[in-house]
Amino acid sequence: MAIYQEYIMASTLDEAYALNQKKSAVIVAGNMWLRMCKMRKKTAIDLSALGLDKIEEREDAFVIGAMTTLRQLEKSEALNGAFGGVFEKALSPIVGTQFRNTATVGGSVYSRFGFSDVSTVLLAMGASMVLHKRGEVPLEVFQQEKPDRDILTHVVIPKGQRAGVASVRMSETDIPALVCAAAVRDGKMNIAVGARPARAVLAAKGVSPDLTAAELGEIAQNVMYGGNMRAGKAYRERVAPVLMARAAAACREV
Repeated sequence: MAIYQEYIMASTLDEAYALNQKKSAVIVAGNMWLRMCKMRKKTAIDLSALGLDKIEEREDAFVIGAMTTLRQLEKSEALNGAFGGVFEKALSPIVGTQFRNTATVGGSVYSRFGFSDVSTVLLAMGASMVLHKRGEVPLEVFQQEKPDRDILTHVVIPKGQRAGVASVRMSETDIPALVCAAAVRDGKMNIAVGARPARAVLAAKGVSPDLTAAELGEIAQNVMYGGNMRAGKAYRERVAPVLMARAAAACREV
């Protein structure tokens, strides 16, 4: 269990950023996964008072505040209507409703969890991260970087695309053994793979949405997999092209 000496609800992003520059501080976000870590920190920083819990629709994109809960994404009619229900399908298997009512999109993405359904879907959709000091950064780049002391404020998802997701789990609400997402925009498809078990990666970018099973198999072979308590390396290698095909098919059904 995580232990904090003091708890501060930041009144501005600048205040939160200044506090977070010390290694003894941590942004708690939803504090769902974090609280299970064995860590001791002097300062826990809460962003709940900064209005970062909204889903905004713009002409060309959806802008999601970092403190928006997974449940909000899951049940958003605007998001699911625009992208064919992919968020409801991707997020509804995560642990349970009470968990998703508190866990945040910012906490899920910023932590770069290797088992994240959230990051896998957003990566396929070409999302970008808005950081307080650094500005907007493509998730594809952000995923590969080391954590720093900046603060994630928003996630931006471009409109005009169709998305699908498929995963396999040992039980309905367990962490995925493997998850694949696909998104089609302007006649080109991205495919992302997560829970490899490692950070989600783009397995393919800008490919045809009508790839054959053999072509998807070749893409799956170029992704690095490993083994853990949920699945072995060989199992993930066999399952990956199947999940890719299902995610790609879901894009075409929208």
